[in-house]
Amino acid sequence: MTEPMVTERIAMWSGPRNLSTALMRSFENRPDCTVLDEPLYAAYLSATGIDHPGSAEVIASQPTDWRVVAREITTAPVDSAIQYQKHMTHHMLPSMDWKAFSGLSHAFLVRDPLRVLTSYAKVREEPTLEDLGLPQQVALFEEFGGPVIDAASILEAPRESLRALCAALGIGFDEAMLTWPVGRRDSDGVWASHWYSGVWASTGFAVSSPGAADPLPARLEPLLERCLPYYDRLAPYVMAPRVENGD
Repeated sequence: MTEPMVTERIAMWSGPRNLSTALMRSFENRPDCTVLDEPLYAAYLSATGIDHPGSAEVIASQPTDWRVVAREITTAPVDSAIQYQKHMTHHMLPSMDWKAFSGLSHAFLVRDPLRVLTSYAKVREEPTLEDLGLPQQVALFEEFGGPVIDAASILEAPRESLRALCAALGIGFDEAMLTWPVGRRDSDGVWASHWYSGVWASTGFAVSSPGAADPLPARLEPLLERCLPYYDRLAPYVMAPRVENGD
């Protein structure tokens, strides 16, 4: 009898506008990996009643009971050696039993809150601290632990940063993670048309130095001050890019 495939289930936790969809693309381009795009989104919207772009479509597209989602993403058969789960930290509500997710391999994607805010405000004009998921990300890190990677390091040194992430997750790095075909994917959530235009036009990580961020609207400056302590809490755990001999 053939033994069932053992799948490494990676839960990558980030806030919005953290390079999270590009990182999902990167993993999806591996031949040994399948992806799940924000499987808790409908459960979050249904429980909170928060109005997001395309809320009704999102709720209709996924299970709204977090228990059903937890069972699916931790135990449902997967036809790949790796399953990469893109999660938004604010989707994990206090009312959910976080221990139901303990069987996953957890990792954390962070980004300078100034850059997050200037990007997010283009889609939702009045974001809140909870929208950005920073308190939840710190709480999830304290609950589960796991590698922490910064979006800035991925943009500055994609190969070296992804190599470090893969090593921390116990999987091999694959050069296929550095580029991907342009366009949308069947794996994209129904909300993609509201959020993914930049990724749909991309074919890889835009290698760059950080440069100056877009100007932050004055009304969001107090929110930035509230965000920074959470980012600073995780900053000491951010991994350095890994350079192999001969690179």
